[in-house]
Amino acid sequence: MPERALDKVVVFGATSAMAQETARLLAGRGAELVLVGRDPEKLDAVAADARVRGARRVHAMAADLNDPGRHAELLSRAASFLGRVDCVLLAQGLLAGSDACEADPGLAERVLVTNFLAPALLLQRTAALLASQGSGTLVAISSVAGDRGRQSNYVYGASKGGLTVLLEGLRNRLFRRGVHVVTVKPGLVDSPMTDAVPRNRLFAPPSAVGAAIVRAVERGRDVVYVPGFWWAIMTVLRHVPERVFKRLSL
Repeated sequence: MPERALDKVVVFGATSAMAQETARLLAGRGAELVLVGRDPEKLDAVAADARVRGARRVHAMAADLNDPGRHAELLSRAASFLGRVDCVLLAQGLLAGSDACEADPGLAERVLVTNFLAPALLLQRTAALLASQGSGTLVAISSVAGDRGRQSNYVYGASKGGLTVLLEGLRNRLFRRGVHVVTVKPGLVDSPMTDAVPRNRLFAPPSAVGAAIVRAVERGRDVVYVPGFWWAIMTVLRHVPERVFKRLSL
């Protein structure tokens, strides 16, 4: 498969640790970037960093992606700034454990909206934009947690599992229209989102995810686990019979 372009890129959720690392790599290669994030101050810092690292042009837009009423406007402005969109990265996410979600239904709702509902609506619009071009790559960060429901984070896992299935469908739908869809499945990542999780050897730095995203786009990968050993771990977990799996403390 020919190498795919990463010259003109839109990053949704640009202030997340994984998105920042991806933007840094792209900026160092002289890309043109549209950065979208909820926190204006953090977003300006990410944009300034990208300019210093060599991005040809950077346009920052502050917006809450959980408001689907903004999606069409944001995509239109991004496409107008870039002219052609080579790649769109969606990196929005919210992590919460099962105990917290059971105690606070409002938190559970925010997890589902942030990780699945809002991304699903934005991805639909983004897919239409890229399909109209007849080219481009759509990348979204899901999670290994979406591969199988576990008692410790089943709400979060359900939201990411839904996102994974949506991306599978988009990949199948858009393939013949010249658009490639990449599903990125990180495991544990050392970032602010996981501050409450005790660190262990399975944690990866955000820079590893950023590098994996760039490689996955350029090589035309469909699904990438980061780090790669998570593919083996989740393959084993997916094949544990339910009668056994329900007895495990995971």
